[in-house]
Amino acid sequence: MSCECCKKERTEDEKKALKNRINRIIGQMNGISKMLDEDRYCDDILIQLSAVDKSVKGLANIVLENHMHTCLVEHINNGDYEIIDDIVNLVKRFQ
Repeated sequence: MSCECCKKERTEDEKKALKNRINRIIGQMNGISKMLDEDRYCDDILIQLSAVDKSVKGLANIVLENHMHTCLVEHINNGDYEIIDDIVNLVKRFQ
């Protein structure tokens, strides 16, 4: 698995950590699905949805941070300062 912009490959540990987070999010979503099947109280479901939202944002932040430490740095070192606009737009998407 590599980042298309600069061809940096993630280490096996990085991939494992990301996949573990994704699997936890899938588990949370499966739990919410079960809660719906059980007609659980709306507040309980909303609390779990909020937890999933925070988990997804946490995962996105890890990927973004890695992107900034690798791809962003490489582009800037190569004189490609337009990448800063791309990063700003990515950060805006998280708000």
